[in-house]
Formats: sequence, C-alpha cells, structure tokens
Amino acid sequence: MLDIIVGGMDCSGCASKISTALENLAGVEDAFINVDSGKLKVSYDPRQIDPQTLQNRVVALGFTVIAPESQSELHDRTHEPRRGAEFHLKRELPSVLFVVALFGLGLIFEEPLHNTPYSFAEYAVFIPAYLISGWSVLRTAGLNILRGQVFDENFLMTIATVGAIVIHKLPEAVGVMLFYKVGELFQEAAVSRSRRSIQSLLEIRPDAANLKTNTGIQVVSPEIVKVRDLILIKPGERVPLDGEVLEGTSQVDTSALTGESVPRTIRPGEVVLGGMINQSGVLTVRVTKRSSESSISRILDLVENASSKKATTEKFITRFASRYTPVVVILSLAIALLPPLFIPGATHAEWVYRALILLVISCPCGLVISIPLGYFGGIGGAAKRGILIKGSTFLDTLAGLKTVVFDKTGTLTKGVFQVTEIVPKNGFTESELLELAAKVEAHSTHPIAQSIRAAYEREIDDSEIQDYVEIAGHGIQASVNGRIVTAGNDRLLHRKNIDYDVCNVEGTVVHFAVNGTYTGRIIITDELKEDAVQAIQALRVTGIRKTLMLTGDTEAAAASIANKVGLDYFHAGLLPEGKVEAIEAILAQERNGDRVAFVGDGINDAPVLARADVGIAMGALGSDAAIETADVVLMTDAPSKVAEAIQVGQKTLRIVWQNIIFAMVIKGGFIVLGIFGVATMWEAVFADIGVALMAIFNAMRVLR
Repeated sequence: MLDIIVGGMDCSGCASKISTALENLAGVEDAFINVDSGKLKVSYDPRQIDPQTLQNRVVALGFTVIAPESQSELHDRTHEPRRGAEFHLKRELPSVLFVVALFGLGLIFEEPLHNTPYSFAEYAVFIPAYLISGWSVLRTAGLNILRGQVFDENFLMTIATVGAIVIHKLPEAVGVMLFYKVGELFQEAAVSRSRRSIQSLLEIRPDAANLKTNTGIQVVSPEIVKVRDLILIKPGERVPLDGEVLEGTSQVDTSALTGESVPRTIRPGEVVLGGMINQSGVLTVRVTKRSSESSISRILDLVENASSKKATTEKFITRFASRYTPVVVILSLAIALLPPLFIPGATHAEWVYRALILLVISCPCGLVISIPLGYFGGIGGAAKRGILIKGSTFLDTLAGLKTVVFDKTGTLTKGVFQVTEIVPKNGFTESELLELAAKVEAHSTHPIAQSIRAAYEREIDDSEIQDYVEIAGHGIQASVNGRIVTAGNDRLLHRKNIDYDVCNVEGTVVHFAVNGTYTGRIIITDELKEDAVQAIQALRVTGIRKTLMLTGDTEAAAASIANKVGLDYFHAGLLPEGKVEAIEAILAQERNGDRVAFVGDGINDAPVLARADVGIAMGALGSDAAIETADVVLMTDAPSKVAEAIQVGQKTLRIVWQNIIFAMVIKGGFIVLGIFGVATMWEAVFADIGVALMAIFNAMRVLR
C-alpha cells in the first residue's frame, strides 16, 4: 500500500483523473484519493510496479507529491478551515462577470460587429472573452497533451471551441467556455457542500484535555494522556477521550457520534465517549482508551477512508469515461470528414460544425463528477445519522439486501443481565449455590458472569479458586476449595455426562455441578432493546424478505426473543464456527444475487461479520474486533438503525441510476439531433453543462 499526500489538487475532477490514471497501470489494484485531505492510497502488486513509478505518474499529471507529515501535523492540516470552493468562487467571480459583460455586448451588437472589415471588432470582443473564460481549460488540455494524457473533457472542449472559432462561430465558442466555467463553479460549490458534511465530523475531535495531576489540573493534548489517567470535563467542553465516569452527574450531547438529538444522562460508573459534549455538571473520568484508540479517532478514520472502497457502478463510470472520450473524438472526425465526400451538396463547414456540436454534447464530466458525489453524499448523510459506512461499495450492497441476520445478546437485547431465579438441587440452598456460582465465575469477563457476581454482592477470595479453565462455547470448570465445580450450558453437562432434570428453560440458564453431581441452575434474563420490535417492522418496509437470529444461547431463550420481536426463524446453541456455517448455508440459499447482512457486537461475531455480504456492528458497546471487521458501524447500538442504513443505500443507488439514465438519454437524444443538424451549439451547451449541473444537484439530495 502506497500512502502519500498529493498537492495542487482543488476538485473531485482532479481526484478522479489521478485515480483513473493510476488504476490503468499494470499491477495497480485500486487507487483512492481523499479530496479533502489530499491523501492518496494505492493498492498495488510490488512485483509489477514500484512506488517511485506511481509517484512519477502523479507528478506527470501536473500534481506534486508531498512527504507524509507526522500525525500531529496532518491532524492540524486536515482541521484547518477549508475555504477552497468559497475562495475559488470569489477569486473567479470578477473575471466571470467581465466575460458575461463582453459576451452580452457581443450578442447585442453581433451583426454590426460581424460586418466590420475582416470582422475585426467581433474578434476584439469575443476572443478576449474566450481566452479569459477558457484559459484554464486550454492550459490544462495543452499540458495534458504534453504529458501524453490526450483524451479528457479539457481536450474535447478545446477542440470543439477552437473549431467553432475557425468556422467563424465566435459567440458559440465563447458561450461553451463561459457556461463550462460557470458550471465548474457550481460543481465546486456542490462538491464543497457535500464535503462539509464529512468535514464537520473532523471538527469534533477535541484538542485539549484537563489532566488531573498531583499538582492540580493541567491542560494537555489528548494524545499524551495515558490509560487510567484522570481527566476533568467541565460544562460546555467536549469529551476528549473514552472513559468511565468516577464522579459527577451530567447531561451529555451525543449527536456528533450518534445523530441523536436528545441529551443522555450520565452517572458514576457509566461510560462517556470522545466527541460527546458535556452540558451541565462537572465530570471526573478515568481514561480507558488512548487517543489513537478512542471512539472519535476510530470514527474519523472510518469516515476519512470510507470512499476508498468504490462501488461497482462508480468504477464502471470511471472506466467508461476513459474509453468513451477517444470513441467520441473518432466519431466526430468521421462526421466532419466523411459526409462531404459521399453526400451531394454537403459542405465541410456544415459537417465540421455538427462534429463540434457532438464533441460538446459528449463531454462525460457530468457523470464522472456526479456519480462519486452521489456516493460521497450517501456516506456523509449516513454519518450525520450515526451510521458509519466504510465504503461506497457497501451502499450498493445495503441496497440489495433481502435477508438480515441478527445476533441476540447486545444486538437485539441490551446485554445487561440480571439474576432472576436460583434453583438449587441435591441438598444445596439458594445462598450456597449463588456463592459457589460467584466464586467459579470470579475470573470470567462474560456479562453473565458479571451479573452472577453482582447478585452475590460480596468480596471473593481468589485463593479459594484454582485450576480455572474456560471451555469455549460451553462454560467454565475450576477447583473451588478443593471441589471440582462445573458451570455452563446443557452442552457442557452432556459433555461431562452429568445428569440434570430439565433442558428447556426460558431465559439464559447456567447449570452447576460439583464433583460430577448436579447442584442446580441460575436463570438470568436479558432485557429486549426498546426499538427491537420496531427494527424488524421497519426492515419489512424496506423490502427485507427474511429476518433471522443466530445465537449461542439456549433454544428456549432464543425462541422467547424471536417471538417477541417477530423474527422469521432462529438457530440457537451455536458456537462461533457454528454461526459461520449457518450464515454460509443462508448465503447458499439466496438467489439472483440477493445479499445477506449480519448484525452483531461481540468478539465471537467477528468471523460471521466478515463472512456475510455486509457486516453491521454495534459501535457504542460493540467489541473492537467486531467494529474493525464490520462494513457498517451503528454508533447508537440501536437495531432500528439497520433499516435506516438500508434506506440510505437504496436512496443513494436510486439517485445514482437516475443520473446515469438521465444523462445518457439526454446526451444520446442531442447527439442524434446534432448529427442531423437540428441541434445547435447552444443546445449542445445545455446537453453538457446543463445535464451535469442537474445530475449534481440531484446527487445532493442524498445528503437530506
């Protein structure tokens, strides 16, 4: 992977040109450039091409290669206020207004100007207007030809307008360049608006933390704060790092992370995440993650690199444009040269004019810019709603989903367990069974173990516990005061050949045995998330045909949850590898390219998240492994966000295809009219710039 910074780039068209040029090189798998930060990432085969060749290619396109800065410098650079489009608009506006004045003057007095000797006055008015409005296009086309990059939109515009001047169609030549210039300014403004939806996220990274030291409070950079350090967060300040609240109660604004506008009440013992805003009380927080590992850093990294995984449609348009332009040039030459040779009465001037119209109409810049902009807007719009999508390719996948598979604990349920029933057997009392359970579960970090220890409410002497062994997917075995204690599910009891009285128990159940004799069970319940039922109903509305659940819990517990939320069916008692096998079976049943999503949150969900067509992870409470593996991250941990993510994908794909079909139909119609002499250069301007702007404005709808 080559990771560098490119200088001299001011629009998404430049980024598209760089990525297309690199992807056309042998050995390059994928090239992505972030317009906002200038970061270029290239995946390539080092056996076929070397980094220096890639950098030379970028330089040959007219850009500069900047050595990657340090993380802090890069942080400062990407968080400086961007004034690109606004500054460019103000800089270009005087010259555009001057050209408009000249152009208007030329149109009003076109006939007398044209009738001066040698049309001197006409040239004196229109040529300066042409050069001022079209200089950047002419210069870029010339430089690209010198670099061997002939066929692009600048080349098409140059040939078309120079040809129009040669056949004495000066107003048309200036009109094409002027409207192209105005269209470019609108394009940059539209791209800038879409970029700001992403850039606004980059501005939520806190720049300072109040570190509590032996000498008092010290204001420092969050990057130097260590895990377990204490920080103070005052009202109105943004939380700089993830941590656990030790002192204080407050309302916090989580909208930057989750998209939720309602403040959340935070109390001692609860977790706050970097990027939240403390609204009322003073909080003392013990840091649990370093700055580079915090939620806000993870979000920024995901968003910044989201567009690196291009959608199939986006890649197709890029390849299409690179092959389409040479075909258009050849067709235009044929139209200019062949008809006068074979059609009686046909003049070269007439058919050259028609060929020039074809060149203007056929410019692919509208599609090349509007399609990536649509995906970029989809990712930005989703991020504002607390849905992080790691690439435009996953927007397409979300739009094609027909089956959604859920994990249970922490996904459909809150993952907050409580002991609700203790059933002792074979001479044990409830208190004795609970004490034994708390001790054998003393070293486990599983939420079920934590709920049992919480119910016991007393200190545990670690010296009483020896030979502790976790049996993956089954339970625990340890020696407690010299007795061999087994704790786990019914699979573990079968494995140990321990007889017990009941199999199907509603809720999550942990069975216990001492020295091979069954001593009872503890039943633990997990509360359903408030929006779980609504989530399944919303999925039906989006067109999802099947909803399933895969869980390692018991058949009875799984059936209870599935019935409450309205799932189609479920598989219970699954180990992590069992979940992967189940998802593979589901994938094998899908037809006609229908896609399958898996929604989970735990470490054991990482393999199945990777195996599904699209993996969706719960971001607030989910494990790092699940979040890193997933393709989509839900920052609210709300299952109802799954339907919202699908809707964003569907809307984005719908808008992208609207733009493709609209542009192709309009351009195709005007090409036919131009060839038959019905369309003039003015209609050609609409078919190019007008269509491009309409497609771009349509793409902007996905942000809403």
